[in-house]
Amino acid sequence: MATPPTSYAHPEALIETEWLAEHLDDAGLRIIESNEDILLYDTGHIPGAVHIDWRADLQDSLIRDYITPDKFAELCGRHGITPETTCIFYGDKANWWACYALWAFRLFGHEKVKILNGGRDKWKAEGRALTRDVPKYPQTDYTVPKKRYDREIRAFADEALAQSKGGEPLIDVRSPGEFKGEITHMPEYPQEGVLRGGHIPGAKSVPWKTAANDDHTFKSAAELAKIYLEGCGLTSGTETIVYCRIGERSSHTWFVLTYLLGLPNVRNYDGSWTEWGNKVGAPIERSA
Repeated sequence: MATPPTSYAHPEALIETEWLAEHLDDAGLRIIESNEDILLYDTGHIPGAVHIDWRADLQDSLIRDYITPDKFAELCGRHGITPETTCIFYGDKANWWACYALWAFRLFGHEKVKILNGGRDKWKAEGRALTRDVPKYPQTDYTVPKKRYDREIRAFADEALAQSKGGEPLIDVRSPGEFKGEITHMPEYPQEGVLRGGHIPGAKSVPWKTAANDDHTFKSAAELAKIYLEGCGLTSGTETIVYCRIGERSSHTWFVLTYLLGLPNVRNYDGSWTEWGNKVGAPIERSA
């Protein structure tokens, strides 16, 4: 890497808490809270924010896949969102689930998406207003997306395998213990049925939270470039696949690489280790 960047590639993709506090009532905005803890929204949320449940709202209940374009249109219409609405996502755990919801919106082609830098924790730490009032917005007629952008920003197992065999960049954003194969789940979380531990051959370990500061904001462009461009050798000319357990933590890294560092060819393998660790014939590596 020649000269470290001094600013984010797409600074408009981040919203600061100070700005949002002054623009809560702006027309054309919809604040969306999405958390790991799906009950957290009910304890208090940013005024005007709606709740997107990453499981009930974004995933098909019968197959392991995302909802269809028409169901996405229904979801947006229910929350008063149009294709022209700017959606500002935030949540707990340094926004990893907010990034997951944002990535899902991009999967359906919704372009106007942003992240509240620092998320729910920073908003609360600054003593900013929270409410339990659930807002109601007029129903909108969201145009059904013509397609789901699976091939553009999403990767599948066969593509991850080809990436591995070709020696192309694979970033494993799970904890070091998961990467090494010492555990098959996140620390302090229950085992969820994965039969094998380890990582996809050739993957590099860069835990997702490496990109976050202690106050849950994103690290600077120069720091991120050192981690991913210098440390992992990622460039705008290479295709990168990121993965974790079910695609949620890797959505955070996908956001960092796509919006903050401006890499054009990053895809999220949302099948991730839940699929790979159970897949017959899928090669794995373990490290000490």
